[in-house]
Order: sequence, then structure tokens, then C-alpha cells
Amino acid sequence: MEYDQDKRKLLSALSHGSIFFSSLVLSIAIPIGILFTSDDPVVKESAKEAINFHLNVWVYEVIVGVLVFLTLGLLGIILIPIFFLFHWVPPILAILQSLGNPNQSYRYPFIFRVV
Repeated sequence: MEYDQDKRKLLSALSHGSIFFSSLVLSIAIPIGILFTSDDPVVKESAKEAINFHLNVWVYEVIVGVLVFLTLGLLGIILIPIFFLFHWVPPILAILQSLGNPNQSYRYPFIFRVV
């Protein structure tokens, strides 16, 4: 079956880019909606990866927050910049890969996969 390449690019990039909308429920609702409405296997895989990335960001955000709180902010000097790099760089790479090679889903490194 032949899938529309432009639609595949758009939905895959939207799944990965949804992390930029917010860290709240709205941002994960987008890839969940795409996962359940699309029949394209590459788009579904991209949506699953985006959901897993969202879940990882939330878990790491809590861990960093607790560690910063427990050390009275001292670890924040190190952990917060690392967290922001982890939060922003992989989705940008995923969007670029989705637009450049729409036939392959981007796999985020260093995350655990639940979905």
C-alpha cells in the first residue's frame, strides 16, 4: 500500500514537535490522537516514539526536581542545563529526520519505551 509522503512527513513531524507546545497533557494528546487515527505504520511508530519521549521527559523532570530540591539547588547548576538539552535537542533531530527521510521513524536514544 502506498502512503502519502507529505501527510507522513506532516504527521510524523507534528508527533515529535508536540513536545514544544507544553510539558502538559496537551502535548502528549497530539501524538496519542495521531496514533489512534492514522493507518500509516511509519506515522504510528513516530507517534509511539513521541509518546515514549514525553513520558521520559516527565520522569526525568521529576527526578531532576527532587535532586535539585534535596541539594538546595546545588545540583541544579549541572542538571538543569543537561535536562534542557535532553528536552530540546532530540525532538529537533526527530523532526529533521522525519522531514528528510519520511520512510523511517526516528528512534530516540537513551529512553525507555513503555508504548
